[in-house]
Amino acid sequence: MSDKNYLYGANVHANGIRQHYLRYGGKGQPLVLVPGITSPAITWGFVADRLAETHDVYVLDVRGRGLSETGPDLSYDLDTYADDIRGFIDTLKLEDCVVLGHSMGARIAIRLARKNAAGLARLVLVDPPVSGPGRRAYPANLAWYVNSIQHARRGMSAEDMRHYCPTWTDEQLCLRAEWLHTCDELATRVTFEKFHTEDIHQDLPHLTPPTLLMVATRGGVIQEKDKEEIRQLLPSIQVTHVPDAGHMIPWDNLEDFCDQTKEFLMQKT
Repeated sequence: MSDKNYLYGANVHANGIRQHYLRYGGKGQPLVLVPGITSPAITWGFVADRLAETHDVYVLDVRGRGLSETGPDLSYDLDTYADDIRGFIDTLKLEDCVVLGHSMGARIAIRLARKNAAGLARLVLVDPPVSGPGRRAYPANLAWYVNSIQHARRGMSAEDMRHYCPTWTDEQLCLRAEWLHTCDELATRVTFEKFHTEDIHQDLPHLTPPTLLMVATRGGVIQEKDKEEIRQLLPSIQVTHVPDAGHMIPWDNLEDFCDQTKEFLMQKT
């Protein structure tokens, strides 16, 4: 992955745990990037490198992933994840901060902004699962995550990973094969379950930062009726669609992902 804007990796003690992050760019408005359920920070490096052209980007290893603290004694619920991000922002004293979350990370961003939006300038919600109590299930298979993590723990090649991610490039497959073993299986299982038991819709009417909802055109995570409901709950939300992209949007269409993100971030409030 390109790393022309990569600065360093570091650890910070925030919300009672060690949180690892990667920093890109170092200039401009801070942007905290919160990845999805089995995406260590390093796998988002190629995205962060592009966003660092205009922003000071911090990519987090969410607890239970990558080099951040993990273990069966930790909690893996939405409120705790949100408190982690708040602790990270406060500990690093980031101000006027953009929070960009993908999938699980977008759900975390929503809960964060509901609980405490202090210092948050904008939210970018990238294809968040809209599952929850009494709602349509998240259209992914837990076994896909668990089997790939278990395979990675034993050791796997990029070619092995191709079975799980057949459309990815060799470089992307190599990186995921190298790092997937750092995603804790318990954290993944609990988070996947809570996609269906924790409700983010209750939070949406309370969001105050300008917010963008970015929707993949393939994969069915967010459907038309979901967008209509979200607009009703948060009429100020902007909705954009990334063509030719499944749920892992930047892996399918990096150019449009970056263009649409930057267009939103450059808007005058």
